[in-house]
Amino acid sequence: MSLIARIGCVAVLILAAAWTAACAERGVAPDAVGARAEAALMTADGQPTGTVTLTQGPNGVLIAAEVRGLAPGPHGFHIHGVGACTPDFSAAGGHYQPGGEGHGFLEDDGHHAGDLPNIHAGADGIARADVFTDAVTLDPDAAHSLFDDDGSAFIVHAKPDSYGADPAAGDRVACGVIERR
Repeated sequence: MSLIARIGCVAVLILAAAWTAACAERGVAPDAVGARAEAALMTADGQPTGTVTLTQGPNGVLIAAEVRGLAPGPHGFHIHGVGACTPDFSAAGGHYQPGGEGHGFLEDDGHHAGDLPNIHAGADGIARADVFTDAVTLDPDAAHSLFDDDGSAFIVHAKPDSYGADPAAGDRVACGVIERR
């Protein structure tokens, strides 16, 4: 093997070690990176209204959402702590908070892992969003996994989240259970 090929192999090994260390530092198993999950959003009357796709990276989860049929304007968009939408959307419980954090991006003591930025629907009622969070993982063995004993769900609310201690986001207008893909 040539010297250049050996250097290339060493560089690949060093990068692999650094990637593994970065994953371990973030609490993500290296084999979890690239894992995918999806939530099919439904209205209260069971009509499909959109999809949320999650992709695990080495430093967190990328969430891509498309929601249809919303009133124009901002809407609260959260991960809730129970993977259930029926018999009504209250089955999804409160916001996902494995560490017991309080609510609100603007609060001094931090926020729920399930707190996400509001999504905004255009005049056509469609909202699209890409959100990154390091507060959750798709790694089933991690303490902040969305795949804990009772699962997790996405909820879209009628009003925007206040980002304060009281979400004030109003009624739940869409729900989708997060499932592995």
